[in-house]
Amino acid sequence: MQLFINTDENKKLAIDTKESLLKTCTKLGIDIVETPLEADIVCSVGGDGTFLASSRLSSGRPTIGINCGTLGYLTDVNPEDIEKAMKDLINGNYYIEERMMLKGEIIRKNGETIHIPDALNDIAVSKNTFGVVRFDTIIDDVLINSYTADGIILCTPTGSTAYNLSCGGPIVDPTAKIITLTPIAPHTVLNRSIVLSENSLITIKITELRNQTTSYVLYDGKPIEITTGDIVNIMKSEQVTKIIKLKSQSFIENIRKKIN
Repeated sequence: MQLFINTDENKKLAIDTKESLLKTCTKLGIDIVETPLEADIVCSVGGDGTFLASSRLSSGRPTIGINCGTLGYLTDVNPEDIEKAMKDLINGNYYIEERMMLKGEIIRKNGETIHIPDALNDIAVSKNTFGVVRFDTIIDDVLINSYTADGIILCTPTGSTAYNLSCGGPIVDPTAKIITLTPIAPHTVLNRSIVLSENSLITIKITELRNQTTSYVLYDGKPIEITTGDIVNIMKSEQVTKIIKLKSQSFIENIRKKIN
């Protein structure tokens, strides 16, 4: 078995855990490779943010998370359980849960197109300074609303417990196939989330940035600056994240455990 390790190099616990993992892999005869393209399995050592980065690196390869963060919605293995987890991988004692991802593009007002990398959690439009963003939200070529708000979140079921939840959006079973639209502090009567088909095309047209505010497209929290006149298209990606699960735990049990 060949393993690629992606580590949060800013956390001492993650660095120490990686060292323990390397020793365990040597003991068990697991090969460590330099790139994810060489790997059978991608191992994320850190918190949920590191796992999100690992999901983009994995190119569809099964990914397992060792939790060195706080809540750890996506990372199931504790550092003290590394050897047992690696033995389970060798022996095939796991199952794979596929999670949908989002993709997108930004079309600048000058016609330039910028690719938005695939996101496991969400793609959002969000302001960064004082003021608000005005934008039209179009679903499958039909205008649903013109918002004045701090932004808007398009999230996968996996991302429902992240930025979406903090903005009042619903918690969704992570294996579902839907896209949730949640406005951020909207100045409008329509201030609730909208649940969309996985096949929906969502278009956000930036019509005004008030009070010289700065606005970004955020893919799993990573920013790309946008401005008035830009158009953001978001849809389901063909890519999926394959999450390795070592034990059977229902969605409800996991939510109760993490949010308790």
